[in-house]
Amino acid sequence: MNRQTDHESRHAGDMSRLGRFFRHRMWDEADVRRVLPRAALTRLSARVTESERRHTGEIRLCVEASLPISYLWRGLSARQRALAQFGKLRVWDTEHNNGVLIYLLLAEHAIEIVADRGLNQRVTAAQWQAIVEGLRQSLRGGQFEQGLLDAIRAVETLLAEHFPADPATPPRNELPDAVVVL
Repeated sequence: MNRQTDHESRHAGDMSRLGRFFRHRMWDEADVRRVLPRAALTRLSARVTESERRHTGEIRLCVEASLPISYLWRGLSARQRALAQFGKLRVWDTEHNNGVLIYLLLAEHAIEIVADRGLNQRVTAAQWQAIVEGLRQSLRGGQFEQGLLDAIRAVETLLAEHFPADPATPPRNELPDAVVVL
């Protein structure tokens, strides 16, 4: 009985992995451009720039159609990919350790927010979850741009509260503001 249960469990896992693989192969960069056309990406980038005048933090947006095959093969999660992008995009490398990555994975409808330790230690899990839930509701309604704009504003509010800009010092932009599309 246990052998069959173990076999059935492995088979179900294999089918789940295969289904995940095909779901990801159905999404590509054109899907990102469909939900966030060039004009929307430009407005989102401008909103990040505007936001960063109110605080010393850095906000990066990353929208990915699907995970790379290497991630799928190893069974890695959207969270693991977001953490990798957090490092690759150098969001962790800000003067005050207050960078934030907002990551969307379209193939899995996954939303991840990764904040550096300077901000994360000042923000509760409930605050981050509220931002994720707000964005999730917008995405379900097909309002990708508006949802991301609202998420940027929410992160901006947290950064302005904990790391306000100094009016006597010109703002310093440590990271690019453009949306990263993968």
